[in-house]
Amino acid sequence: MKDLKLVVEKHSDGYVAYPLGIEGVVVGEGDTFEEAVADLKSAIRFHIESFGAEVVETDSPVLEAFITEVYVAV
Repeated sequence: MKDLKLVVEKHSDGYVAYPLGIEGVVVGEGDTFEEAVADLKSAIRFHIESFGAEVVETDSPVLEAFITEVYVAV
């Protein structure tokens, strides 16, 4: 068992979730926050079963994750 940090994004058509600290691409989605997290947990389990536990970083450099906005002229 390992605690992973997840990013969950809310979009107009649902939620998308992805983990930090895992090699490869792993994504979950759902109509609700909870569905996206549950789907991601399932995808993480499948990813580990497929590629081995070494895809999970043992010493992830990510201590915390923040979201902010910055305005850029385009």
